[in-house]
Order: sequence, then C-alpha cells, then structure tokens
Amino acid sequence: MKTKRRFLNGLKLAFGIMCSSLMAGCAASSDFNKILAHPARPENERALDSVRKPEEVLKFYGVKAGDKVADIMAARGYYTVILSQVVGEKGQVYSVNSKPRKDLEERLKDPAFRNVRAVDSLTLPENAGLDFAFIHLNYHDLPANTRASLNKNVFAALKPGGVYGIVDHSAAEGSGDRFANSLHRIDKQLVIKEVTQAGFVLVKEGEMLRRPDDTRDFSTTKVRGKDDRFVLYFEKRK
Repeated sequence: MKTKRRFLNGLKLAFGIMCSSLMAGCAASSDFNKILAHPARPENERALDSVRKPEEVLKFYGVKAGDKVADIMAARGYYTVILSQVVGEKGQVYSVNSKPRKDLEERLKDPAFRNVRAVDSLTLPENAGLDFAFIHLNYHDLPANTRASLNKNVFAALKPGGVYGIVDHSAAEGSGDRFANSLHRIDKQLVIKEVTQAGFVLVKEGEMLRRPDDTRDFSTTKVRGKDDRFVLYFEKRK
C-alpha cells in the first residue's frame, strides 16, 4: 500500500513539474508575442519575423532579462528594439553602427527604448562586461581586416562566459568571402576560423534558419528569404 502511495505521489509530482514547465514555456512565448507586436515595430519589420525567427534565435543564445547586450551593425534597429524589450529595464543594449544613423536616432527617442545606447563606430568599450554580442546578416559586409579587429574588440567587451552570436547568409563551402560583395554570402567555415582566432570557442550551431535546398548561387538581396543561414554560438571561456 505504501509503495503504491509513493508511486502515485511521484506521478503527481512529475505531472506538476511538467505542467509548470509547459506553463512557463507558454508564458515566455506569450511575452515574446507581445514584444513582436510592440507598436514601435512597423509592418515591414514584422513581415520579416517569419523568416528571421527572432524568438527562436534569441532563446538559442539564452538572452534574458537584465542582460547587457550589443547589436552590432544594427542598421535601423530590427534586433535592437527586440533586444531592448527582452533585456528589460534592468538590462542595457548597445546599438552599434559604423556611423550615425538619423533613422535609428529618431526611433530611439521613444521612451520604450531608454535602455538603448547608440554607438556610432564599430568599437565597443573594452571590459564592458557584455553578456551577449550579436551580428545579424552583416558580418559578410566587413573587410577581412575590419572583421579581425572587431572580433578582438568583441572579445574584450564580453565578460568571461559571454556569448558572441553570428547569423549570416551561407556561401558555398570553401568559397571564403569571395561572394561577400556579389551574392552577400560568406562561408561558415571562414567565420568560424576568424572568430576562434580571436580567442572564442565555438559551442554550438542553431538549425532554425537552415534551408538545405538553397543552391547558394543567387544574391540574397535579389531573392529574399530563400537562403540558408548559419547560426553560430561562440563563447568567451571563463
């Protein structure tokens, strides 16, 4: 009898834990839906969500409330505004571009983004203690020497255990950065080589943006949303 009672109690406990986990997951998804529906996000950005999958990407990188993060080569701030809401009032976002952008400056006047600081050069403060630095679809735009210096700068800006995330358009294997200007693609293996040379360790790769049917021979600016994208998770080891 006691054995049966223990078994039933164990089932109740396991069921309770499972339900709590499911509810937490649903709550998190619900919160992210609110973030994506933020009134400061225009329709042309929302239209990109189904292809870019920001919820899956940021959960893969483990970004959470209170984090200090950098959106590098942020452009008008597609990811900046999302990150601002994910890290919340106790977090901070550096929105980094190589030069000032008036469209971003105007956007950041919204009080909802008071935790965002615009940076007008590709240089982060050293020892900034960042939890996460991110380059989305723009690593290929940088010349090799700029990529090398940026990777070192990101390494210095991250705290020990910090994460460096790079998402970009996949080029043919072995092509290096040969098609960076023409097709706006870069070979994943070159990115891994360059970033690990700066001291990072590749921890894992995300599969949420893969497209195995991508022939990798067309420009990603002319045919949008049909390309294979690699999602790399690097870490500055403690």
